[in-house]
Formats: sequence, structure tokens, C-alpha cells
Amino acid sequence: MKKPEPSATSGSLHALDSVGVVGAGGWGTALAVLLASKGVRVRLWGYEAPHVEEMVRTRENRPFLAGVALPDPIEPTNRLEALRECPLLIFVPPSKAARSVATALAGVGLPASCPVISCTKGIEHGTGLRMSEVLALQLPDNPIGVLSGPSHAEEVARGEPTAVVIGAPDLTLAQRAQELFATSTFRAYRTDDVAGIELGGALKNIYAIGAGICDGLGLGDNTKAALITRSLAEMIRLGVALGGRSETFQGLSGIGDLMVTCFSQHSRNRGVGERLGRGEPPAEILGSMRMVAEGVPTARSAFECARRLQIDTPVLDQVCAILDGTQPPANALRELMTRDLKAEGWSP
Repeated sequence: MKKPEPSATSGSLHALDSVGVVGAGGWGTALAVLLASKGVRVRLWGYEAPHVEEMVRTRENRPFLAGVALPDPIEPTNRLEALRECPLLIFVPPSKAARSVATALAGVGLPASCPVISCTKGIEHGTGLRMSEVLALQLPDNPIGVLSGPSHAEEVARGEPTAVVIGAPDLTLAQRAQELFATSTFRAYRTDDVAGIELGGALKNIYAIGAGICDGLGLGDNTKAALITRSLAEMIRLGVALGGRSETFQGLSGIGDLMVTCFSQHSRNRGVGERLGRGEPPAEILGSMRMVAEGVPTARSAFECARRLQIDTPVLDQVCAILDGTQPPANALRELMTRDLKAEGWSP
């Protein structure tokens, strides 16, 4: 049975005077800038003290979001305890650090009344857990929601229009978060399909690596369009097996996020793929990057999930083989093109 929509008179986060952002990367900073533009005071937590000190001094996050001024309402901090009194937290660390940061956050005595909105896109290696599930283990008493969709940090920080989707088991929380984030250039929709939103946002990064490999090999639009279309079918197949609803993957956090990540010059994952397609070794590419390309760790986590569930994922398998250095990109493409012929569909 479909859950009832919240009433228009439900409680509002729109009037919050402060929030905390856990993670001072590009995306966390862009969301801080978005909220600060509405007059919300933002405590922006960063892990490294020198990085935080530089933001305080320059009023800019030069390593992760260069050229974007930090508005006055943003207060960078290295103290996780400084977030204790924030009425809402936005959780945006890299996926590989999500558990350790969530554990540390649990240790500061966060009130159970404080909702946490996860904006990290990934699947935990070894456990196959989504980021909201990792949070729920460490913060079992706090309401948890998720946000995903086509939203490159650079464009959001510049105020360029986009739309995202916010999910929570309790649609009242999703509606309240909608009100908090909504601006004339940032539109949010809501759903209770938390799994679908998170899986769409995580899996699309893997397929963006594949799209970038096509670019690096110098292939044309036909190849890339075909790969992305079959990647969507694969995303739906695996995502539904992991608990998402098929229609969610046809929305903003599925095909919307997939398109922007596969085509955009801002996309780190597409950029990694392009360098792979040109023949650069995976270790050399990753060693040269300060920012995280989430598709790399997520590919290995998703591969483990697919094998456990016996889901056919040929594109994912080839991306993993290329990242592991066991398959040259041109050979991977050949294997995809010469698979057994079958009817089009989402089934294995």
C-alpha cells in the first residue's frame, strides 16, 4: 500500500536558522553555499585542520570548489562537537570514510531529534550497505533521509538550475527537507524509495567510468549512447535486486544522474574513464587525484553485490576488470559486443 503524503501543515525545516554540513569536499561546500544563500547559518565541518584554517582565511574552498566565495553565514570548523547543537545535519563525507565519520559523530552526543540527510553516493565495500544504512547503524535514534540527482557541485554553487529527489521512510521528513533546500534554482522532489535513490546515485558513477572509456578510445556518439542505455538496464536490474523500485531509476536519481555524470566535463568518474581509455594505468590516475571518484570503490562493492545475488552485470564486470588492470579497454569493449545475442530488456 502506498504511504500517505504528508499534510501541507506538517512541521517545517524551512525556518531553520542553522544546519551542520559534515564534509567539506566540493559537494558539501556547494550545499553549504546553497543554504547560506537563503540566510541559513551553516557550520561546515572539514576533517583536516589546515584545510579548514585556509577556508577561514581565504573564504574559499580552493582544493575542492575553487572560485566560489564562501558567504558570511558559512562557518568552517574542524570540531565535530560544534555540530552538536545544529537542528539538522547534512552528511557528505567520501563513502570510504562514511562509517568512521558516522561513528565519530555518534560520539559527540547528537540529539535524537536531529535529522541527518545523507548526500554521499556510494556502497560500502565488504558489507554492501548503502550510506543511509551505515548511518542508521551508528545513529539508530536519528531520522535519516537521502538526497540525490543531477547536481554537479560547480553548477549548484553558481546557482544554475537543477532538480533533485529527497527520500525518507517518513514522507513528512522528506517534505520538510524539500522546504529547506528549495530555491528558485534548486528544485527538490520527494519519495519514500530510499534504496532506489541511493542506488541510482551510487551505481551511475560506475557507468560514467565506462562512458569516459568510450571518450578516451575516441569512439562516437552511437557507441556511448548504446553503452549508457544498456548501463541503465543493468542499473535497474541490480538496483531492484538490492531493494529499489524500478520506476525510481527512471527518475532524477537514475537516468537523470546517469546522463549528467556520463556526459559532463565536471564528472570525475567520466574523467577517470577517459584517462583509462587513453591507456593510463589505473594506479597512476587515482594517485594523481585529490578528489574522490566514487565510481572506483563503488564498482568493487557493486560487483560483490551482483555476484552474491547472481545478477548479470556485463558492463560493471568489464569496468571492474579495467580498473583492476586485467583487461585492456579495447578488449573489454570487444567482449561486450560479442556476447550472446538476446532480446532487449532488463532481465538477465
